[in-house]
Amino acid sequence: MMARRKHWVFVPETGGPCLLLVMAILGLIVANSPFRSFYACLHQPLRSMYLPSIAELVTIGPMTLFFLVITLELKKELVTGHLSSIRQCLLPCISALGGVVVPAGLYALIAAPDAALKPGWAIPVATDAAFTLPILLALGRHVSEGGRVWLMALAIFDDVLGILIIAFFYGGTLHLLPLIGGAALMVLMACAGWQKVRCLWLYGVAGCLLWLCFLQGGLHPTLAGVVAGLCLPTARQNGVSPLEQVEQSVSSWVTWLVLPLFGFVTVGIPLLDVPVSSLNMRLILAVAVGLVLGKTSGIFSATWLATKLHVAALPTGTSWQMLFGLCLLCGLGFTVSLFMASLAFSAFGLLVSSKIGIFVGSFIAAVSGWLWLRYVAKAV
Repeated sequence: MMARRKHWVFVPETGGPCLLLVMAILGLIVANSPFRSFYACLHQPLRSMYLPSIAELVTIGPMTLFFLVITLELKKELVTGHLSSIRQCLLPCISALGGVVVPAGLYALIAAPDAALKPGWAIPVATDAAFTLPILLALGRHVSEGGRVWLMALAIFDDVLGILIIAFFYGGTLHLLPLIGGAALMVLMACAGWQKVRCLWLYGVAGCLLWLCFLQGGLHPTLAGVVAGLCLPTARQNGVSPLEQVEQSVSSWVTWLVLPLFGFVTVGIPLLDVPVSSLNMRLILAVAVGLVLGKTSGIFSATWLATKLHVAALPTGTSWQMLFGLCLLCGLGFTVSLFMASLAFSAFGLLVSSKIGIFVGSFIAAVSGWLWLRYVAKAV
């Protein structure tokens, strides 16, 4: 893994995640400073331009590149990397499914008495690869090579499942004509990828048009990034493939600009303007419990079941104790969870409450996972 470290997205080492965290904290500070009116303007519709707010433009525009990079990383691992065999791919895929179903179910159970909380069921399903990887690197020898690969593969599958949830459950009313145009563009891109067409302009222009078709058709437009990533060919010429060319060009922008910008415009909670009475404690509890207990129990039980049914084996050098600690870390949901929250709730009190739940749950998951792996878990 050490030799491949530079190939994981969002990282050169921990710099990218640190910048994301700094910008998120800066957003929180600005939202509670004398400049909070400026921060509030980021969330107001741009009526004179007939556009949504700047914050919403970030989530449907630049964040498409974030999902593109996730998809590129997944495809690369499926074709030539650690997930290139079915057996290697099955365990993190099954684990990720457990880590989506159980947190969503636990959230729904806790939130059931309040119908207004129903749209937030997907908030605790995501694992943030941008923050889990630096923790794994900091743990060093306390996490096995196989455990690192399994967790990062799981996080990527987890994010892809999150993208599909966003596309199909958080879109608008479907409109047939734009979707027909989008389907034609997807066929064009898929055929170009199948024929190993290396013209990046073709994929770029078709991807932008597909983004517009999804936006007008009622699907969440970030799905266009997933489609483009899946269609890019992996065949190398002169030592590099179109997929690698796009990844090298886009991943730095995502790491150093898109994610920090998203953190800044999304995380800021104007605590000075939020009376405690407007907070929904049930929502905070549902999100935090879903992240900490739901992710841990869902991933661990799905992994246990897969191994007992001999569908897959535990990662090399990984004990059940170590796996439990890695499952705890999976409750660190930040980027995609915040993205889900911004789509699920428009009411100010509910949005703020969901963000508090994400912060509380992610903090508990990160600290408990690190302590468990550092002081309790042992390798095989």
